[in-house]
Amino acid sequence: MRIMIVALMALLLSGCIARTAVDVVTAPVRAVGQVADWATTSQDEADRNRGREIREEEEELGRDWRECMEDNEREYCDDLYYNRSRYQPPEED
Repeated sequence: MRIMIVALMALLLSGCIARTAVDVVTAPVRAVGQVADWATTSQDEADRNRGREIREEEEELGRDWRECMEDNEREYCDDLYYNRSRYQPPEED
């Protein structure tokens, strides 16, 4: 009976030890991959950052245009807006 338990434990532990050995061997490879991922920007991240930058730029231009409209005529503000942006000015309500 003891021999069966010892044999069974040996089989179970050998799998555990093998798994640990594989984890130890592959750890440096995974670490290098993670560092490379942190050091580079994916295309998805670059697109997201560019979209955020464009939205912030448009918001700033819209605020400037509305402030300009408080003190000046629309033609003057439209000219300023066209000079700073490739977008059409907002329609007046």
